Amino acid sequence: MCEMTIRGIAVQREVQPGDPLTELITRSLQSIGQNWQNGDILVVAQKAVSKAEGRIVHLDEIKPSGLARRWAQRYGKDPRFVEVVLQQAHRIVRMEKGILIGETLHGFVCANCGVDQSNTEEGTAVLLPLDPDESARQIQRSILESCGKKIACIVSDSFGRPWREGLVAVALGVAGLRPLLDLRGQPDRQGRNLTATLPAVGDELAAAAGLVMGKAEGIPAVVIRGFRFEPAQSSGKALLRAPENDLFR
Repeated sequence: MCEMTIRGIAVQREVQPGDPLTELITRSLQSIGQNWQNGDILVVAQKAVSKAEGRIVHLDEIKPSGLARRWAQRYGKDPRFVEVVLQQAHRIVRMEKGILIGETLHGFVCANCGVDQSNTEEGTAVLLPLDPDESARQIQRSILESCGKKIACIVSDSFGRPWREGLVAVALGVAGLRPLLDLRGQPDRQGRNLTATLPAVGDELAAAAGLVMGKAEGIPAVVIRGFRFEPAQSSGKALLRAPENDLFR
């Protein structure tokens, strides 16, 4: 029997630039009588990581381009916010019906290139981490150095999905586990070889954590305990589909 626990970790206050995020999470974990264990999986909300890393833009410092002004005026948007989104885009996928979808410099395809104004100070916007994998690795290393425990870490964010309504948390950065489990070639229960079975473990764990985080509960971190995985050097980039295999580009 497989049994997992998913425990939300509420920090004492809003994360600020320069905060020692791992220390804040560890103290909050200890405050509920828990400590890190080998094999734990820590899922941290991108917003908390970005704030700690200072990935905050003040909109009064942004000068909108002509494109940003035209599009913002058409759909009643803030042209400064639109300009920030455009600056974060490697490629604009769609700009229709007031929705801007772009491919970020990291390779993620998402609304507003991941730029977000929810749970932020008025007049600011939060960007994605520069390198979500490195952010996850730093948190993983910090816990190993502080208490000697080997954990895996996922930096997550909520994305919309093609064909489906609603948002689901996905893994942006990953450290310590394989985010994509390749079962192709292994037999199913009837002895037939699997040919297309690639569970997105990183995204599944992020989504499970998202059920506990919520959007307004002030829970930026989740510890998943009991999920069996083989420690590995890894990257969230494994979850990005190569352009040559993407039928929707």
